Amino acid sequence: MSKTKTVKDQMGRVVEQPATSAPVVVLVRPQLGQNIGAACRCMLNFGLTELRLVSPRDGWPNPDADSMAAGALPVLQNAQVFDSVEAAVSDLTYVLSATARRRELEVPVIGTDVVGPQMRTYEAAGKRTGILFGPEKAGLTNADVVLTDAILTYPVNPAFQSLNLAQAVNIFAYIWASSADQLIPDLFDGSRSEVAPREDLTRLMEHLETELDAAGFFFPAAKKPLMAQNIRAPLTRAKMSAQEIRTFRGMIKALVKGRGEALLKIRRARGEDV
Repeated sequence: MSKTKTVKDQMGRVVEQPATSAPVVVLVRPQLGQNIGAACRCMLNFGLTELRLVSPRDGWPNPDADSMAAGALPVLQNAQVFDSVEAAVSDLTYVLSATARRRELEVPVIGTDVVGPQMRTYEAAGKRTGILFGPEKAGLTNADVVLTDAILTYPVNPAFQSLNLAQAVNIFAYIWASSADQLIPDLFDGSRSEVAPREDLTRLMEHLETELDAAGFFFPAAKKPLMAQNIRAPLTRAKMSAQEIRTFRGMIKALVKGRGEALLKIRRARGEDV
């Protein structure tokens, strides 16, 4: 017997819905409260209920979002607010970025025909998923995209790629709802370790970047953001296990310690006080 959950519809009536896990929608630096409210309405129409906001421009809560949310106020009222994308996706295993712009990054692109079943496969295995949508004016930055596992691009008119934020959310929500009962089997799922929590991956990235900065790797300084993105992208694609991340961090610590001991020997050989 399938599990259900009790919810109230927009008329206040108690109804039963399947208690299935679904992707998290993350709006990154959204600008207009109306678009946030409209996105909530689109989400609930197709069974998505978890909204996360990263640094909304006009603060939160925003009264402009209420009227556009209509009967989807529970989604709006339960929205979580984060200061960074890293924090917003820290507990997610598989994250997409919704963008139509070409990128200079080596990030895989996933099609609309397989994204629903792919995410359902993760969710069915107990692995949380999510998707990032960027701000209305400029969309996601490369720094946002490198924190995700793949790019989702809609087959829009190449001569006019201009979707409203809520429209973009609505398309994904529809794709999710229409992919019910379609799972993609992973033949290799049982042959490898679980992917590490994303917050562990973020700590590894920050650890590596800190030590590279101390070693003078990021030169010239103006290129540091791009260089850091090029480091983060392959680390995200690798889908490392917790043990692999611990190994990498141990390697970084060993290199730092070895560099320090080598410098100490050089200073001693020069007769410097140490």
